[in-house]
Amino acid sequence: MPSFDTLIRHGRVVDGSGNPWIHADVALTGDRIAAIAPPGRIDPAQAREVIDAAARVVCPGFIDIQSHAILPLMIDGRCLSKVTQGVTTEVMGEGWTPAPVVGRNTDPLAGTLFGQRVDPVWVERAASWRRFGDWLAAMEASGVSPNVGSFLGGGTLRTVGKGMDMGPADAEERALMRRTLAEAMEDGAFGVSYALIYPPDAYADTEELVDVCRAMAPYGGVYITHLRSESDGILGALEEALTIGREAGVPVEVYHLKAAHPRAWHLMPSVIERIHRARADGLDVTADMYPYAASGTGLSAILPTWTAEGGRLYERLRDPEVRRRVRDFLEGRVEDDGMGLETLGGAHGIMPVGFLRPEHQPYVGRRLDEIAALRGQDWIDAALDLLIAEGQRISTFFFSMDEANLRLQLQQPWIKFSTDAGGHDPAWAKAFGPVHPRGYGTYPRVLRKYVREERLLSLEEAVRKMTSSVADRLSLRDRGLLREGFYADVVVFDPETVGDLATFEDPHQLSVGVRDVWVNGGRVLAGGEHTGATPGRFVKGPGA
Repeated sequence: MPSFDTLIRHGRVVDGSGNPWIHADVALTGDRIAAIAPPGRIDPAQAREVIDAAARVVCPGFIDIQSHAILPLMIDGRCLSKVTQGVTTEVMGEGWTPAPVVGRNTDPLAGTLFGQRVDPVWVERAASWRRFGDWLAAMEASGVSPNVGSFLGGGTLRTVGKGMDMGPADAEERALMRRTLAEAMEDGAFGVSYALIYPPDAYADTEELVDVCRAMAPYGGVYITHLRSESDGILGALEEALTIGREAGVPVEVYHLKAAHPRAWHLMPSVIERIHRARADGLDVTADMYPYAASGTGLSAILPTWTAEGGRLYERLRDPEVRRRVRDFLEGRVEDDGMGLETLGGAHGIMPVGFLRPEHQPYVGRRLDEIAALRGQDWIDAALDLLIAEGQRISTFFFSMDEANLRLQLQQPWIKFSTDAGGHDPAWAKAFGPVHPRGYGTYPRVLRKYVREERLLSLEEAVRKMTSSVADRLSLRDRGLLREGFYADVVVFDPETVGDLATFEDPHQLSVGVRDVWVNGGRVLAGGEHTGATPGRFVKGPGA
């Protein structure tokens, strides 16, 4: 009777700790790593299946701390573009989660990306998710290839208490938000996540954020945030995040750290120095990033945040007085809350791609100034009219970052890698139009570009930033490392060929070089092909 289910032999083991690689054999039994031994110590006859990993790296599965797989997983539980990168755990929740449906949060999937393509069965299920954990338990029960976990979306939490109304939350609304967050922590949330450039998150002031975050401190929760500014105000926005962590007594994680405006590029060294100083002073603050010099969000993010108050954005944009105020903001005549035109080259740095209406399909992949010229408009009127006609945020690429800053950031010891994206299969995702290539290529891009070609990171350090560094931040004490007794989330890849193929012009291309992937001991990728297996589980934070 074989002792092991799987034996991975002759590999170069990179265990996720940052330690130098070793030659070793790795044995899996059930959902756990059963043994890690010097080469040849384990008799192949002891295993039901033997995998030859000669000339390949064997490492822990990658944990994506900023995944947007909520809706894609309702379409396709295989999460193909992520699994083929080596991702074994998807951690969701930036600003929004489909649960809990309580308080004023009554329509959890309203206005969401891909929402039009989600099976109505999921829409019906979502309406019943009264607790945070109901959603992720439903994901596991439906069958998903990667593990799934999440922060509680701060925008969802704000909606629970105050809907889309601007202004400070009153005592009763805050009490409901604190109570809801505590329940989510008990269900397994990793903490609370605010995306502070987007309504309704943007309507919460610092005092409210501190008050809410205090409710999760006893559960070991993390405050994770899209900073209120990634442009000229980035230092002040970072200071707000540090204040929240310090006053609420919680760790801080900064989503997709970047200086997203040419005027702010020179500030990144100061941002890095401030994080180093905060850590030296005893504040637990870290960050993550994706390895691309362009961001992806909605075209609506260029607008001042007050335009979305009450959930009336598209109706409000028809008002001539509102359009005049928006124009004054976008042309820099007034200061206001909002992302603003944060690109290199103004409107030419904006590429809308997420059009749904047939008459707008010729605009896909063109720059905003080119679209405006085709329409005989200036770029502001074109953007506003397109948002009104589409009635949705219009997924858009913003070419706004500096490659030199990316290289500086990724070398910081407290930086992790994340995708800021969901998982797709080109077979169905092409019909949705272009997506940011990070959803197909983030981790292989790091391993190709910054490890193999530019040698800015060692292989071991890159893997640490994708595995144990993330697991430690999330208090996942039995994942993120190759250790006996840990869950068998394992990846085998070729360090000489691993790489990304997806581009902004042609994003729906799977990465190459990742050959085999196991999740909880179940093989989801074999020889580069998805097996169809769905062994993913609901992974929970320390408050569960």
